[in-house]
Amino acid sequence: MRVEIWSDIACPFCYIGKARFEKGLAAFAHRGEVEVHHRSFELNPNAGDPPGGPVTQMLVEKYGLSPEQAEAAERDVAASAAGEGLEYGEGRLISGSTFDLHRLLHAARALGEKEHDALLDAFYRAHFADLLNLNDEETLLRVVTEAGIDETEARAVLADKEAYAEAVRTDEREAAQLGATGVPFFVIDRRFGVSGAQPPEVFTQALDQAYAAGGGLVTVATAAAGTDAPVCEDGACEVPDPRP
Repeated sequence: MRVEIWSDIACPFCYIGKARFEKGLAAFAHRGEVEVHHRSFELNPNAGDPPGGPVTQMLVEKYGLSPEQAEAAERDVAASAAGEGLEYGEGRLISGSTFDLHRLLHAARALGEKEHDALLDAFYRAHFADLLNLNDEETLLRVVTEAGIDETEARAVLADKEAYAEAVRTDEREAAQLGATGVPFFVIDRRFGVSGAQPPEVFTQALDQAYAAGGGLVTVATAAAGTDAPVCEDGACEVPDPRP
């Protein structure tokens, strides 16, 4: 079985969803037969350098929340991350472009899926737990090398703006063809689609269904969980509404 996961480093629900999927996969009876393949998705393809300021500022401007409500919403996301054993720092900043991060992830995949997964985890940890600016090249290179990727090779990828660029764009075109408008988005054997950071048991159920069935792509998450799970799309992420 093959599971493809479209995600973006700037997406907190991708960070949380990865951990939940891995728990769901661990409970799947045939987990040894599953190949996991992470794919690229940019929430804001037009983002340049990070605009600066806390992410709560964006929540105020985009959703019309008060500063106090925006801070409460971010705390709720942090609590969801903590519930999965993930660190989530206070005062997360607005992210800039993630295109170079995705290019580096594809470069890591050329070394192997283990190297790719290690770098993906390192990027998530740097952005959400350590609150690092991954748009700063030296900071980015430090994270990459600490994840086990050769610094000289990483510098060469960053210097060549077309290196692995088409691989990122191909992932994004395929996401669009599959109807993905937000992330995380999980596709099992190109038959079953699961949208959002669903509970682990939903992923286990989806894997069970895909293992036993065939046919076209079916979105299973809502029916399985009884509710939609949070996603990030259109340059932003859903936030828990703190208002009564």
